[in-house]
Amino acid sequence: MARDATEQSTSHELTVPHPTSTHPGPQPQNLFQDHEPSIASRSRNDYTFPEGGPRAWLVILGSFSIICGTFGLISSVGLFQAYWQAHQLSSYTTRDIGWISAVNVFLNLFLGVQIGPLFDRYGPRWLVLAGSVIYVVGLVLLAQCVKYWHFLLVYGVLSGTSSAFLTTTALAVVAHWFEAKRGMASGIAFVGSSVGGIAFPLVLKSALENLNWAWAIRVVALIVLVLMVIGNLCIRGRLPPRRNGGAVDLKCFQDPRFSWATIGVALFEFVLFGALGLLPTYGLQQGFSSQTSFNIIAILNAGSAFGRSLSGYISDRIGRFNTMIITLAWSLIVTFALWLPVGNHVVLFYIFAPLFGFGSGSIISMAPVCIGQLCKADQYGQYYGTSYSIVAFATLICIPVGGELLPTIGSVGFVTIFGGILVLSLASFLMARWACLEYRWKWNVKI
Repeated sequence: MARDATEQSTSHELTVPHPTSTHPGPQPQNLFQDHEPSIASRSRNDYTFPEGGPRAWLVILGSFSIICGTFGLISSVGLFQAYWQAHQLSSYTTRDIGWISAVNVFLNLFLGVQIGPLFDRYGPRWLVLAGSVIYVVGLVLLAQCVKYWHFLLVYGVLSGTSSAFLTTTALAVVAHWFEAKRGMASGIAFVGSSVGGIAFPLVLKSALENLNWAWAIRVVALIVLVLMVIGNLCIRGRLPPRRNGGAVDLKCFQDPRFSWATIGVALFEFVLFGALGLLPTYGLQQGFSSQTSFNIIAILNAGSAFGRSLSGYISDRIGRFNTMIITLAWSLIVTFALWLPVGNHVVLFYIFAPLFGFGSGSIISMAPVCIGQLCKADQYGQYYGTSYSIVAFATLICIPVGGELLPTIGSVGFVTIFGGILVLSLASFLMARWACLEYRWKWNVKI
């Protein structure tokens, strides 16, 4: 059922004290308190949101660290793809190797349909702890992989499953602490992905030049271990658990706003993860050096860092769906104006990367916030998980499909198809915004 756009952006109702509170005066704060003690109400209007303070920003630091170690490493997946193809898996095609990364990303997003409701019901503590242990163990095992099925099982299945626990929880917990400033808070947490996407390629480049594969991955595992420890110390839930949080409610797809937004996110993430997975291979096919392949991922993620941080700030002022539409249009222009004519012009390739990264970083950080705008605060884990279980199927096929298209139809056809998918994503978010306005289009509405 559509809601009035002004209700979405109104935050003054959230400052009303909790109706079941028996202590009207200020209470001593514990930085690591798990959640509010009252469980009498399930509506977001019954809760206040700190919108800042030491506890809230510690949670953002924890989410930043978790996302840096998970999505940050996933942002470097194209380097794994190129390295495996040149070394351990040289007898396999780009499409076949692409399935390893695709399974990782797919499980990361698809399992959110179960982990999101578990977060709503049990909170973040045990989900983050279990995910951290398995994720670090998976990286240690990755150092020993030499065969195709080793990589598929360890990186694809084990790392993908454990990172699902981590990323879903790290994103969902932001909604416990921020409402009016959620766009900015989520953007800051999502900058962790860009920081990891810059740091890990540089670490891997140096480590692979001076060490072998096994020790390079062990170095990465040590860095990730430190990030996971920070995340476990800082992330805490605040809202009380939902008694029915463990059940998946697919009725949310009856809301056209949710359905259109989910389609739009799925289409965009097909392009994003396809680009992240294949840009190094694309660069090598264009005749660029392997050094360029390492650099381009780091530069793209540097641009992404600016996009993630700036989009959250802007969205809290002009609206989340409005920001999403603007940044989608930006990415579409960059794709056709700069990526399409790259050819063998390495300078143009370097110009394209940060500008596309800026747009993609904005979009990927705003997508969960847009989904969260359509539900109650204590339902966010469920809505996020349900939406991204559909998005996961797009990420499952993007690298294998792109890996087949690139050598078959060439770089121009490859970029044209990705640009066409971006057009469809933009159209989907325009429909979602229209549905939020009860199909009465208005330009100057914050939504």
